[in-house]
Amino acid sequence: MNREWSVLTAIGTDRVGIVDDISGKVMENGCNIEESKMAVLGREFAIIMLVSGTPEAVASLAGRLLTPAADLGMRIELKKTREPAEAEKGRPYLLETSSLDTPGIVHSVTALLRKHGVNIEDLETETAAAPWTGAPLFRMRAHLIVPSSVSVTRLKEEFVRLQETQDLDIDLKPVFGPRGEP
Repeated sequence: MNREWSVLTAIGTDRVGIVDDISGKVMENGCNIEESKMAVLGREFAIIMLVSGTPEAVASLAGRLLTPAADLGMRIELKKTREPAEAEKGRPYLLETSSLDTPGIVHSVTALLRKHGVNIEDLETETAAAPWTGAPLFRMRAHLIVPSSVSVTRLKEEFVRLQETQDLDIDLKPVFGPRGEP
């Protein structure tokens, strides 16, 4: 079967039934949800999905998403992409940080990863109140692919320097299973 892939993004004010509305449109048009991520951010609900189907089904989905977007109270886009690539060569690692919330944490960490050619496969952040003080705590969790040419020891040494200058706790550990814990 000839298949096409598209990335569907949708954002709108959070309410009950959004996922059912969007997944129903995908199914009604003969497409399949391959992967997805969804979250409430502020008071908005954000969806990102990789959908696939025949070229006709994907075209039908694209045509029918624009009309209900206004009815659903969402901004919806569909962008063609290619078939997912095979897993990238390298070593899987899990990076976790925690600290008081200050501007620039994500940028500092991702700049260091970029410098070493480390690919970020998945990254999530959250800010929550500290248990006793109520101070804003920032946490970041990322699944990474570290190229075999990169010295993990050197990468960890650079993270130690970053921890000292940014007052962060950074933990980098290998992952032994698919997206699993070490």
